[in-house]
Amino acid sequence: MNIQIFGRKKSKDTKKAERFFSDRRIKFHSVNLDEKEMSKGEFERVKSALGGAEGMIDKDSKQFKKKFQYMEYDVEEELVEDQSLLKLPIVRNGGKATIGYDPDAWLEWINKEK
Repeated sequence: MNIQIFGRKKSKDTKKAERFFSDRRIKFHSVNLDEKEMSKGEFERVKSALGGAEGMIDKDSKQFKKKFQYMEYDVEEELVEDQSLLKLPIVRNGGKATIGYDPDAWLEWINKEK
């Protein structure tokens, strides 16, 4: 497994995702989006794995409500420009990816590896 977790240090769901893999002794690479944004290529791979950018935006975030709640916007353009709008954590395993805390999908990945 090649697990990569994109998140923020203060994100509870990011911490829960890291704990999920740590508890199962699965190595992962953690990327703090406060320090380093996703590259265009990483963004494209995650978007492709999820079937589009619409599910990647966190519509419950303060940033989204403040800026976009009542206006039209291009999801992909806004996410590339302002990654604070991403729903976290983003967990990648090769060509697969999940958004948010999704232990069921991660367990499925683990079980397929066995």
